[in-house]
Amino acid sequence: MSNVPESTTDLTGALSNDLFRVVSLQQRGSLVASERFLQEAKRWANPLRKHQVKKYITDIATAVDLADAKDLSLGKTERYLMYAVLLQNYTLHAQSIEYDTIHL
Repeated sequence: MSNVPESTTDLTGALSNDLFRVVSLQQRGSLVASERFLQEAKRWANPLRKHQVKKYITDIATAVDLADAKDLSLGKTERYLMYAVLLQNYTLHAQSIEYDTIHL
């Protein structure tokens, strides 16, 4: 991992994408690949916990960072899908605010 600090939108976007992959792979029965992407998701969740973001984003990042990669039950997978959607919405909203600020 590089020493370049990631922006909040980079971290939330990457975490959202990896969580979508976890869900998709788990639903297709690719448990090993799903576990691997959960490990990747943890890579984004850990630094996100240190950013100044809304509390629910910090809570999601903490839940993912502390998740057991071997526990990919249906309930956990559904939760990861919800997290992915919330993170995606947060990222898209943050990017639109950045765009409006730059282009006004």
